[in-house]
Parts: sequence; structure tokens; C-alpha cells
Amino acid sequence: MKLIAAPGLKVPREDNPRTYITSEEAVEVEMSGYYVRRMADGDLLEAAPTPAPAAKDKSKA
Repeated sequence: MKLIAAPGLKVPREDNPRTYITSEEAVEVEMSGYYVRRMADGDLLEAAPTPAPAAKDKSKA
């Protein structure tokens, strides 16, 4: 699951507490009790899915 921190927060990663999840970039993590609790507290948010690039229509030539 991809998560970002709530605005203004830096949340330590479960696997490396000296590395932080910020609101700048979504981070892929395995869901665990730690991340579920941080989401319930409002510290972490599920990142919006990035849209897939549109396929070019090859019929117009």
C-alpha cells in the first residue's frame, strides 16, 4: 500500500526509524499493525493512485 504523511508531519518507517515518510513522496509499505495505528491516528494517509499513462490511439494515421 502507498502511504504519505499528513501535512506537516514526518513519520518514522517501521523497518528503519531513522528514515521518514513525508507528505512529499508516497512510499510503498507492507501493511502492519504499526501502519494501521498510524493511519487511525491520522499521521499517515493513503496516497492517491497515480493515473496510468494514456495509450496512444494508433487508428488515427
